Amino acid sequence: MFLTKIKAVKAFILDIDGILTDGTVLVTESGDQLRKFNVRDGYAMRLAVKRGFQICIISGGNSASVLFRLNGLGITEIHLGIDKKLEVYQQFIEKHNLAPENILYMGDDIPDIPVMKVVGVSACPEDAVEEVKMISDYISAQSGGTGCVRDVIEKVLKIQGKWYDPDPSAQDDTITSS
Repeated sequence: MFLTKIKAVKAFILDIDGILTDGTVLVTESGDQLRKFNVRDGYAMRLAVKRGFQICIISGGNSASVLFRLNGLGITEIHLGIDKKLEVYQQFIEKHNLAPENILYMGDDIPDIPVMKVVGVSACPEDAVEEVKMISDYISAQSGGTGCVRDVIEKVLKIQGKWYDPDPSAQDDTITSS
């Protein structure tokens, strides 16, 4: 069922903490919030952007360093400090003329559930909360921040015949930094 559903995916919507990171937030004495990202997730996201997939980030957190990292990957749909993720999801699909079945959403905690219930494909990392696991079409064998995003993007691109890249840098003319 999951492999059939991912054939229609045209966009990925991702949470940050617990998905792109392991959920740990380090706070410096100056108040900066530091997070650790997985480079393999980054490669997969850059390749997906290069292949024409939309990637949207919707997170309750808000950090300049997160924005810097995601912009460096070529991601332009970044929504931080969001309490109501469902509203941003609706705006995103309307803006990009997408249907729910075109969306794969990956979340890990209670605030992600409303969007996960309306998208075509819901996914989570192996360390997601039980309520999220119960409604997920796919549970990655990877934990948040350790390659779960790479896992789902790779599966989608492979099933759609878009994974192999003769230019493995995953860069094109629109993406200038990593």
